[in-house]
Amino acid sequence: MKKIAQICTILLMLTTSAYATEVMHNFKVFIGPFEASHTSFSYKLTDSSYKVQSEVATYGFFNTLYPFKAKYYTDGNIKNNQLETSHYHYSSHTRFNHRTKELVYNEQGIPIYRISSKNEESKKVKLTDNPKNKGTTDLQTVLAELAKQYNEVKFCDSRMQVYDGKRRFDVIFKDEGKEELTANEHSPYSGLASKCSMYIDKLGEKGDDLLWELTSDRPIYFWILEHSNKPFIARVLVKETPLGRLDVYTTKISIKD
Repeated sequence: MKKIAQICTILLMLTTSAYATEVMHNFKVFIGPFEASHTSFSYKLTDSSYKVQSEVATYGFFNTLYPFKAKYYTDGNIKNNQLETSHYHYSSHTRFNHRTKELVYNEQGIPIYRISSKNEESKKVKLTDNPKNKGTTDLQTVLAELAKQYNEVKFCDSRMQVYDGKRRFDVIFKDEGKEELTANEHSPYSGLASKCSMYIDKLGEKGDDLLWELTSDRPIYFWILEHSNKPFIARVLVKETPLGRLDVYTTKISIKD
């Protein structure tokens, strides 16, 4: 159940929107027939810096079965039109545990420390000075870069490198054409949308991460619409998870220029 909640969080990080001073999002996540999670997301961008924040909490039956809340925060600089991470922090609470994870970067945007804790017991690990980590970033920044790219060229195709402090992997986005979306009881947004897909290439790394297993052999689909000329993700779909089909609906978009 914990990993399903983490997947919900990562999927909802897809909903970034580029070039706005501040973009606020609200979402609902359904797994099978159950409303599983409520999530909020904010994204800020200036000419020289960016900031991404998201929160997720289980809802209803899922919250009774497995109460879970998490917050994610990333900030960084924009240099030569590229997003460069400066700081990443994650914090989660379950019924019995409080966990945190922090990545500390140097001035070149290379991660140098991983700091993690469980129930206030903290561990700091110096990361290996590996040349392969140069040019990598965190997952929130990757998705912000995708939004920036889409805003410029209206196309999803890209491949971006991520390092999470333990493993390297590539995130692959593919453009899947256009589809018409209709509004429903979960989301008021409709129109001709760009359909995109997301895969993860594990690059031979080992691990039991459920997101890896889901996206290494099947795609996550998402649909991009525009609100006040700003792109946003209107829907997300994972056809198969261990608990059934997963659907994400954008319920509200607020933009402050």
